[in-house]
Amino acid sequence: MFGLHWKGPASGHAIQWIGSLSTAALFAACGGGGEGSPSAGLESPLAGAKVGWNGQDRCTPKTLEKAFKHDTLTTLLLVKEFKQGEDLILSGTPTAQTPKAQNDICLVKVLVGPGNPGPVGAPSTSAGIGIEVWMPAKENWNNRMHNLGGGGWAGGQQTSTTAIASSAAASVAGVEGAVSSTTDTGHTTGSGAFAMNPDGTINETLWNDFSQRGLHEQAVKTKALANEYYGSAPRYSYWEGGSTGGRQGLKLVQLHPEHYDGLVANYPANNWTKFITAELYPQIVYQRDLAGAPLTSAQLTQMGNAAIAACGNVGGQNLGYILDTSACRYDPRNDANALCAGVSGVGGVTGISTSPACVNLTQATAMNKIWYGQTSDGSVPDPGIDNGWSLQPTGVHRWYGLPRGTNMQGLAGTNPFTIATDMVALELQNPTLATPSFINATGNGANGWMSLSYGQLSNAWDIGVALQPQFANINTDNPDLSAFASRGGKMITEHGLNDTLIPPQGTVNYYNRVATQMGGLATVQDFWKLYLVPAQGHGPANGTTNPTANPPAIANGQLYGLLTAWVEGGVAPDQVTLITPASSPVQKSRPICVYPKKATWVSGDPNTASSYVCS
Repeated sequence: MFGLHWKGPASGHAIQWIGSLSTAALFAACGGGGEGSPSAGLESPLAGAKVGWNGQDRCTPKTLEKAFKHDTLTTLLLVKEFKQGEDLILSGTPTAQTPKAQNDICLVKVLVGPGNPGPVGAPSTSAGIGIEVWMPAKENWNNRMHNLGGGGWAGGQQTSTTAIASSAAASVAGVEGAVSSTTDTGHTTGSGAFAMNPDGTINETLWNDFSQRGLHEQAVKTKALANEYYGSAPRYSYWEGGSTGGRQGLKLVQLHPEHYDGLVANYPANNWTKFITAELYPQIVYQRDLAGAPLTSAQLTQMGNAAIAACGNVGGQNLGYILDTSACRYDPRNDANALCAGVSGVGGVTGISTSPACVNLTQATAMNKIWYGQTSDGSVPDPGIDNGWSLQPTGVHRWYGLPRGTNMQGLAGTNPFTIATDMVALELQNPTLATPSFINATGNGANGWMSLSYGQLSNAWDIGVALQPQFANINTDNPDLSAFASRGGKMITEHGLNDTLIPPQGTVNYYNRVATQMGGLATVQDFWKLYLVPAQGHGPANGTTNPTANPPAIANGQLYGLLTAWVEGGVAPDQVTLITPASSPVQKSRPICVYPKKATWVSGDPNTASSYVCS
């Protein structure tokens, strides 16, 4: 049964309220709302207690349940205050690594039904959308809402009353002074199994919660709590996320432009079914062309570094990474130093390498296929003619691969990327195609992906596009952003040119589609700036095969600072200077430019920003 209990105050702290629940019981309790809702008719033991503007007094269910007084689908699960310096932990014993509250902050956990009914323990059974909100004390509030996005399948512990889902959001509240929140988008699992019903059919309810409804509810509920807590709504509302969080930002701009004034939507995972299906392509190349034997880590590194050696020269120096990956056409098939001794390559080249990392012609061709990206028949053009950087894949080319010089271990290592196998299983509605982490009553994952042909993977790609209505338009690729632009919204996006999971070409593709839809690049740049970052991986870290590349990187909070200056002060960002972290052995700097401009070396030290212009 769903139960509510009150915990008495300790050490003078505000009383915390915790809902003790099981998934099935909570769904039954909150699904119908009204008198059956867990919050209906609650008599708070704090009735008559002083409620002032002091954060400690107002961080109580008595105050905050008013935010959802007429909302029968929303339930408060937990309200708890943390004083400055306290361990951010809900249960167990803190360790040296447990983060501490940087200021007085109020934690609120919320559940938004109706969820999705089903057997207890099934991944597709959901009590609803979990939202975890962090609010600074009133005297520290900067009148902003700064919500954060998720990663991967975006499941989390937002409904857990014993675990904190996001210490990052707690830090935003405690350090920046903004209200912040995250959401589990309707499920707690880290696998895509939530999106398949127990009978193997598509779980359209949770696809919708994952794709967009969870994001909408996060904005609405966070603003409602802020309004109750402070007595006024946030003056400015911001979103920040990368990968899935970047896709979420684009979905909000497309579908709910009213929610946020500004968004940082980085390396976005839009074009979802397209690029994720293509993420399995390297493993299919191994199965079909290399008899299931993956390229070794040493071979992947050797060919990646050879591409850097061939394409990384600027101003008479090799940077250790490739400044413009779109221009690199390196081909290991005609590199004698990459091919094993005696191997006949192309163009009359014969291999001379005796290294264990050398490759034969079939392996070199497989590497070209992986760099180029998914094709319907496993073919690959000569990179001198087409290196996979077209604005729009055509013919047999389904989607892009990761650029040359990128660390390929995530997609082309020994094991497949499980989000990709999950996605193919969901497209073909066959759970056995996934890895064993995918659980379903009709059959668990059994690595059936290994038997897929090039044509079958291409068919899955087509089905993923065709199923967009059932998948709640997860591809998030609507190019019409006119409503967001009209209300004066602003957005910044960066994408690493050596992203290890999401090809940056997909972001360039979408940006150009938006420009075509809305009247040109100049129109789009009035409200959305795109930056392509050399050597960056999936996030700010080095994404190349060269561990000593030491590229200049985006600093924590750098883009968010530019965004707030744009929204609140009208200062539009332009060229941005990046520097290497202070701990780097060699200090470097370099500009990144608003797309389609690129950093072009003119003279001087190629590791100094002043040696470049954006052109």
